Amino acid sequence: MSDLPLIQADRAVPPPAATTTPGGRGRRLRHLSRTDRVVITLMVLVPLLLVTALVWLPALATVLLSTTDWDGIGPLSDIDFVGDRNYHDVVTIYPPFVPAVQHNLLWLAVLFLVATPFGMFLAVLLDKELRGSRFYQTALYLPVVLSLALIGFVWQLIYSRDQGLLNAVLGGNTDWYGDPSVNIWAVMVAAGWRHVGYIMLLYLAGLKGVDPSLREAAAVDGASEAKSFFRVVLPVMRPINIIVLVVTVIESLRAFDLVWVVNKGRNGLELLSALVTQNVVGEASRIGFGSALATIMLVVSLVFITIYLATVMREDR
Repeated sequence: MSDLPLIQADRAVPPPAATTTPGGRGRRLRHLSRTDRVVITLMVLVPLLLVTALVWLPALATVLLSTTDWDGIGPLSDIDFVGDRNYHDVVTIYPPFVPAVQHNLLWLAVLFLVATPFGMFLAVLLDKELRGSRFYQTALYLPVVLSLALIGFVWQLIYSRDQGLLNAVLGGNTDWYGDPSVNIWAVMVAAGWRHVGYIMLLYLAGLKGVDPSLREAAAVDGASEAKSFFRVVLPVMRPINIIVLVVTVIESLRAFDLVWVVNKGRNGLELLSALVTQNVVGEASRIGFGSALATIMLVVSLVFITIYLATVMREDR
């Protein structure tokens, strides 16, 4: 009988809670077998080596080559370093540069102010689970899986001056791809057609993740559907908004396929990416000068990518 209280006391005391110490993860790794360690090491090193070899080293080489006058011919030992002369020449004595910057900015404005809101609007409609929404979602997203070069050929069937669908409907004879006053707008319509589906999918995924109680609370407070979306739902999707902004900026900078298919980025379709290609792999073969143009694009892209990464890491903290 004297041992009963001790037994009951032992039963009353809960087992100690499992604690995680800073070295716990390291001890777990030490308990892994050699095969597991090799697999984990390869899973880390292989992507790191690929990114370094295919992204960072070419980017660093591009920056270094932008300070030279190399023409791609002859040994690397004959390269002469010219400092910032290429950048100065790009800004001052290279006529296509200013139109290319203007067209890239125009491309960004159209994608951001027209295609992005339209894609958001389509996402809101599809989020209502209307009849046939799966079909519409697939049809609207289909252009995203097509390459921009293929989209260019598809739209050539529409924009062709002699046999195009648009001129047949309008009864005109406009050279939509050849006239410098209209070809940039024609190409941006094709690019926006593809961009709308991408933005629609991003916002549709964001809308599916919004807590329904937020909309219910806004409806109880008497907010209209539009006010509820812009004041409650859209602020909650702030990470999606940042992603859309970064994606749109990058899309406007790397716009290349469409204009290259049309006329190789000339005659009213000058873009920075096309100028880089013309100088690096074109007839000019000015590697250093083209690398300076590529470096300018890289710096602009890094600004928005840094903003995106800073926002994501702030959200994680």
